[in-house]
Amino acid sequence: MLDATPLTEGWVVQHPDGTAEPLPAEVPGCVHTDLLTAGLIPDPFLGRNETEVAWVGRREWTYEVDLPGVDAADGHDRTDLVFDGLDTAAEIRLDGRLLGSVRNMHRSYRYDITGMSGRLSVRFASAYAEAEEVCERLGDRPNAYPEPFQYIRKMACSFGWDWGPTLVTAGIWRPVRLERWSTARMARVRPLVTVDGTTGHVELLVDVERAAVEAGLRLEARVGGVSAVAEVEGTSGVVRLEVPGVELWWPRGYGEQPLYEVELTLRGDGDRGLDVWRRRVGFRTVELDRSADEHGTGFTFVVNGERLFARGVNWIPDDVFPSRITRERYRERLRQAAEAGVDLVRIWGGGIYESGHFYDACDELGLLVWQDFPFACAAYPEEQPLRGEVEAEARENVVRLMPHPSLVLWNGNNENLWGFRDWGWEERLAGESWGEGYYLGVLPRVVAELDPTRPYTAGSPWSGSWEHHPNDPAHGTHHSWEVWNREDYADYRANVPRFVAEFGWQAPPAYATLRRTLPDEELSPDSPGMLHHQKAEDGNGKLERGLARHFAVPKGDFDRWHYLMQVNQARAVAAGIEHWRSQWPVCAGTIVWQLNDCWPVTSWAALEWDGLPKPLYHELRRVYADRLLTLQVRGEGLVSAVVNQASEAWSPALRLRRMTVEGAVVNEAAMEVTAAARTVADVRVPRELEPVGPKEFLVADADGVRALHFPVPDREVPYPRPEFDVEVAAGAVTVTARTLVRDLLLQADRLDQAARADTGLVTLLPGERVTIGVRGWETPHVDAARTALYCVEPAR
Repeated sequence: MLDATPLTEGWVVQHPDGTAEPLPAEVPGCVHTDLLTAGLIPDPFLGRNETEVAWVGRREWTYEVDLPGVDAADGHDRTDLVFDGLDTAAEIRLDGRLLGSVRNMHRSYRYDITGMSGRLSVRFASAYAEAEEVCERLGDRPNAYPEPFQYIRKMACSFGWDWGPTLVTAGIWRPVRLERWSTARMARVRPLVTVDGTTGHVELLVDVERAAVEAGLRLEARVGGVSAVAEVEGTSGVVRLEVPGVELWWPRGYGEQPLYEVELTLRGDGDRGLDVWRRRVGFRTVELDRSADEHGTGFTFVVNGERLFARGVNWIPDDVFPSRITRERYRERLRQAAEAGVDLVRIWGGGIYESGHFYDACDELGLLVWQDFPFACAAYPEEQPLRGEVEAEARENVVRLMPHPSLVLWNGNNENLWGFRDWGWEERLAGESWGEGYYLGVLPRVVAELDPTRPYTAGSPWSGSWEHHPNDPAHGTHHSWEVWNREDYADYRANVPRFVAEFGWQAPPAYATLRRTLPDEELSPDSPGMLHHQKAEDGNGKLERGLARHFAVPKGDFDRWHYLMQVNQARAVAAGIEHWRSQWPVCAGTIVWQLNDCWPVTSWAALEWDGLPKPLYHELRRVYADRLLTLQVRGEGLVSAVVNQASEAWSPALRLRRMTVEGAVVNEAAMEVTAAARTVADVRVPRELEPVGPKEFLVADADGVRALHFPVPDREVPYPRPEFDVEVAAGAVTVTARTLVRDLLLQADRLDQAARADTGLVTLLPGERVTIGVRGWETPHVDAARTALYCVEPAR
């Protein structure tokens, strides 16, 4: 049987000019983390240290380890050296002999080293040097950032982004091992998993590598109590299994996630086991309905025949040093997504094909995965050496990820089709290649050949063809970035895209995160460290202009500025989601930019790099819940939209109250409404219940779900000075309102850096109370709780 031995011990790393002693190296890992462990560089996440370590990405680095000789009596014909991931351009030598040269972070590599031993050396070129050499050879092409990331098959955001640092890594970033085997091994297993009614079908297409050409080989497979056998002819074989009575795998909120283990064994003469392949699969169907209709061209996911409004988040690498992301960290971050009501995660194209741990967690949690191929915000050359690398990595990763039922879409790129049309690329390129051949040629061909069970789309945004603008909201996927960059979030309501694949609003991270990241700095919006950890172009300007449309921007009061920026982020994203969800089924999904961060930074994320939720995260739990109530301006009046994504009808007693900010009820009414399962029911608000002027607002309540409508921006509302009582107990803070208290927030990290609150923004009417759960606060005191409570105050 194939024997695998991990190579994790004894590695060292050094700059190959020999001017420094070798350092102990962690494998998997990268040179930055090794230097950090050795105390030779400062933590690049703190202060402005990022600039102090820029030199690391400009150097060559060599990793070395001694490989012992293999005893010929061990009974194996072959010994292979296998790298699951090398970052990025490297030469591999064993005992001075060149095994190979590589230039792609997204691929694995295998070398026959039978009978060899000695010093194993992996010498990494600077990714800058590799990219710049390719750029010089193929010609400069436009991109969104002044870094050469499109000339090397590497995680693009290593070179910095508008939320990420420039930390250009090198190293053995995924596991490396020795594999010893005899006669034959399974080089590739491609599982095609389908279902017809309650009968599951598994077709395993197997490529075999032989050491003994004439040996007889057969394949044995088992799944769900069913087994099958097939002979290997030459170097390939196919095993087909029909599994009766299977349970369907569903997205979270629609059903359960049963997984079935497939075990495939390669056997030789005398029934000898040679190799084993094990994966879990799920039985489900997935379609992407892109039919034309009276509204344009749709983009609706259909799983097991059920049409979905996708409640999504965009995912970036969870650490700029991805070798540090553990199985537990993946699981925790994705659990947080699921608990926020998310049912779809889009893996963005400037990152990586994630570890198997990511997709395993999504399979178990019922999170649909939209997988971008790694192309983002740039014109990518289609000539060699890149073209061959692109097809090779696509073929490998499509097959690697095929077993996962959570994976429902392959997407060609992020914003490149849009960039070609709108960002001046077409004129500048003057006929040079820019990636269209990948997105409309190579990648759909690879997916159709290898994984016909899943849909493919050429890009995001993409209208489906060049007949429409790539970012036309009426056709296919749409990225809504005029809002944030130039427009107010109220303008989300100006149109109804068919599917909103990116939109978002920035906010600073938690106060405790800022204090930890900028420990010696007097915090202000434009203090040096704050500006360094704000990577967006004119980011602070956009933050302040966006806030000024709704609130007076605090001057000289960092704590109020910080609180209001977080409120504005939550309000902005909620405004978009509430509007678009209320327009189902014309709009069939929203994917918030973004779920997570790769370092501590002011960004669009709902969860900071260390997993601490912003108020936006808690707001997602509300607006992505199965049942949502929202008040929307439609035409000349107000509509209460009763959004029901649950599997059963919702017939709440709808209570509407027109109130003053002092707490008086001007008018009220009770109304009957029924929203069938997976539908939206609109109820016209009677004219006499519509608020008039800045002192009035509307409250809608239904089965504990609430919606508010203020007819003017907060800066025009004459809020009363908030008054409330506070009580504390172990693990809880209770607030009772004596006036209207708008957007109350307990910033638990101001109580203790380890403290976490289970509730975000809450608006209380006079006499109402809320109990906020708090964990990690060991010495509760009412005065401390008061200092950590923030809410909207009257304009000064």
